[in-house]
Amino acid sequence: MAVPPPVPPFTRESATAKVRLAEDGWNSRDPHKVSLVYAEDSRWRNRSEWVTGRTEIVGFLTRKWSRELDYRLIKELWAFDGSRIAVRFAYESHDPEGKWWRSFGNENWEFDEAGLMTVRHACINDVPIEESERAFRWPLGRRPDDHPGLSDLGF
Repeated sequence: MAVPPPVPPFTRESATAKVRLAEDGWNSRDPHKVSLVYAEDSRWRNRSEWVTGRTEIVGFLTRKWSRELDYRLIKELWAFDGSRIAVRFAYESHDPEGKWWRSFGNENWEFDEAGLMTVRHACINDVPIEESERAFRWPLGRRPDDHPGLSDLGF
């Protein structure tokens, strides 16, 4: 039997679990699967782009992962309160020309009573890196449980 996803009000344990579930979903790079954890009318600000609703989320993620190739993400809980969670994250990917990037960011999330995300604000900065500087080298998909997190890596 599947364990239901964490819902507000969050505890440290449930907020940490929610963050890991989000990381796992995004590392799947499956826009349709990822969109299901957002409310039908979820509102995003991602960098300078505004996205509203699951259909736009799927379109956004499809575009994102068509240009951010070999994408690997780590998220870490920063803070939580009631129905809100703050996260910091980093991901590595390369563009279609083969240039590698490490992107650092912060997200603010708000959830409804069913645990669906209703609001997501993301601020992200991209840093060019050499392939030899990559720190996220697990096989595509879910980050292994024994792989270091952001704090462990000094990010």
